Amino acid sequence: MDTPTTSTLWSLRPAGEHAALRRVAQGAGFRLRVLPLQRLVARPEVAQLAAALAAPIRLYTSPAAVRFAAFQAAGGLCREGLDLAVGSGTAAALRRAGVADARSPARMDSEGVLAMAELQSVGGLALGVITAPGGRGLLVPALRERGAEVRVAEVYQRADLRGEARRLAAFADDPGAVLVASSAEAFGRLEALLPDASSVRGRALRARPVVVSSPRLAALAAHAGFVRVLAAEGPTPSALVAAASRVPNVQ
Repeated sequence: MDTPTTSTLWSLRPAGEHAALRRVAQGAGFRLRVLPLQRLVARPEVAQLAAALAAPIRLYTSPAAVRFAAFQAAGGLCREGLDLAVGSGTAAALRRAGVADARSPARMDSEGVLAMAELQSVGGLALGVITAPGGRGLLVPALRERGAEVRVAEVYQRADLRGEARRLAAFADDPGAVLVASSAEAFGRLEALLPDASSVRGRALRARPVVVSSPRLAALAAHAGFVRVLAAEGPTPSALVAAASRVPNVQ
């Protein structure tokens, strides 16, 4: 990995979800600060989760979906059938939950999932999607168009945090800050909070470099007015930090 040219990464992940990114960032010589605008809370979807887990194919859209499902599921997550994960981090979470053979795509986004061989002929099959409201919004409609009986279990949701003005001000005032974002939902919350682009604070926020996990997030960042956007090769901490290492010196 290249030598970092900036000192501070700011993580947009929800509160309590920064540990893995922090380890990788510190190992690469970065300091990590957090910019949580949301937290994750459980949704008691017992019946929906039971139906999704009973499907012969199950798709988990995030490590958090695995964690909350494992907490709620009677008897754990190990079932007969096929378990799919949206990316390597979600597959690792499934292994920690006892699902040894979860499969994930090389391209860790909705398009990559939909290209998996296991999802090409799902007409007439039940398919459980374990997720959050708004999570991977492309997947469910696309799978239903392929004829699958999609059973959605939304096992957690995002709740907004207070104190966002103070956090955004600290980020804007850091001349060496690079924002790291891997969630469209979190970025949507940020965009809703941004001051007008004509204001001094609004310009300062949008002047900071942003590392994002996908082309879709890059488009969202550009739409929000950020002009220094770099797409990582995926949503893993190592991919995000590698991309941040390529950001030119901003100090």
